[in-house]
Amino acid sequence: MTISPDNVRQLLEDESPDAVLVLLEGRAEVISQSESDTEAYRGALQVVSRDDLLQRIGGADLSDRLIEEQAAILDTTVAELGG
Repeated sequence: MTISPDNVRQLLEDESPDAVLVLLEGRAEVISQSESDTEAYRGALQVVSRDDLLQRIGGADLSDRLIEEQAAILDTTVAELGG
């Protein structure tokens, strides 16, 4: 699994207003949107922003099950893209 529940939890808990989950060289990482324009993250695939994920799950309780489901959905989406 490329995107883990821990990655999703980290994204949701990040306090940065522009936090995004990216894939770079086979690993998932939470960074700020502004960091994505730096040399260190050149070529990174943006998976989802914190705001987009919060909109997707609505005001739902952030249970472990919900976080695991979102991780699985994101992981499947990335796999279908060939990431």
